[in-house]
Amino acid sequence: MPSKRSKLEIYIDVLSAIRKGTYKHTKIMYRTNLSWKPLMEILDSLTSQELIRVKEEDSHKVYEITEKGRNVLEYFSRAMQSIEVT
Repeated sequence: MPSKRSKLEIYIDVLSAIRKGTYKHTKIMYRTNLSWKPLMEILDSLTSQELIRVKEEDSHKVYEITEKGRNVLEYFSRAMQSIEVT
């Protein structure tokens, strides 16, 4: 049985999905395997921390990763490569 993801892992998954080109709510929700309410809370948190930004595109909200968000992903990627998890 797979273990549950930590909150940090979920945030990293959302940032990664946005960086890879998943811009709309529902696509992010499906790609990260989250339900609507938790996803919206995470998107609000990431926006308030300036890791992502919200843009209006054809009367829809779309999300875009910021430079700060890219730096966070890079940092945690390096950290995960340095730690051997068994």
